[in-house]
Amino acid sequence: MASEGIRLGLIGAGRNTRDRHIPGFQKVAGLEIAAVANRSRASGQAVADQFNIPAVYDNWQELLEDPSLDAVCIGTWPYMHRTLTIAALDAGKHVLCEARMATTVQEAQEMLDASRECPDQVAQIVPSPLSFKIDNLLQEKIAEGYVGNIIAVSVQSLGNNFMDQGGPMHWRNDRDLSGFNILNMGIWYEAMIRWVGRATKVTSMTKINVNSRQDEAGDAISVTIPDHVNIVAELANGAHANMQFSAVTGLSSGNGVWIYGSEGTIHVDGAMNVYGGRRGDDKLEPIPNPPEKQAVWRVEEEYCNAIRGLEKITRTPFEVGVHYMEFTEAVTRSAQSGQTVSLPL
Repeated sequence: MASEGIRLGLIGAGRNTRDRHIPGFQKVAGLEIAAVANRSRASGQAVADQFNIPAVYDNWQELLEDPSLDAVCIGTWPYMHRTLTIAALDAGKHVLCEARMATTVQEAQEMLDASRECPDQVAQIVPSPLSFKIDNLLQEKIAEGYVGNIIAVSVQSLGNNFMDQGGPMHWRNDRDLSGFNILNMGIWYEAMIRWVGRATKVTSMTKINVNSRQDEAGDAISVTIPDHVNIVAELANGAHANMQFSAVTGLSSGNGVWIYGSEGTIHVDGAMNVYGGRRGDDKLEPIPNPPEKQAVWRVEEEYCNAIRGLEKITRTPFEVGVHYMEFTEAVTRSAQSGQTVSLPL
């Protein structure tokens, strides 16, 4: 069973697919990356030549019509995820879809609904690997009562560049391609819910500081996705969370996490080192994090094992993807309305 053959097709072969997914799949016994369809035939051929992929299709429709393929890995930008996922499921393929899940909650929900109509097909969203190193340790310390009752959580992810008015347009700055996703907010929120659970209320303020960028032709394009975000959230466990994300904070303090409890405090610095202290201590001390206890990137292995019936998807099932898309959309709704938004939407 463990060596059962799987033939996989790639739809979209950008940097993350080339750097992570293809090498990951190549390590899985009995799996063949059998086909690729990229934005153009030429770019697809270049990937095929680089990684010895036998078949190149002109478009994704042709790839999904290939009856010999068992599974697909979708590596496009979010605006295509709903369309490709539903089409792939309809074609009888298992689906691994790049994060962020979709552009809107509605699209994500439609993806989840389609996956539930195909219970024999695996549906997985690529997880945020940002916190793999610390996830198990934080879950363990919180579960054993190290911090006591959680009172507050602070997550800060600040870029280190000053604002660049008129810089190049990136797909993450384009609402049509990225939807409600903002900066790396979804990545950090997905990580946070592994430690302390989900949000039930969201209040936010956002700002667009760089309101114009240049497309490939050098023309000015208006930017409608914020580059600076402040969020206050109430969690299901009763704690409050403060989250700040920015791409315009020059000389910033970078990334950091604080978890405050009734009996202890945990701090994660920008290098993912973990520190802690409990009632009676006078300062934080490093908390050992043995490598053998750390989670590692094994997304492609998990996907293939799920196809073979050897394990269930934990990072990340579609249900979790829908939730973080609800959080993401709630941030924009709150910022636009000035109101607190309750979850689920």
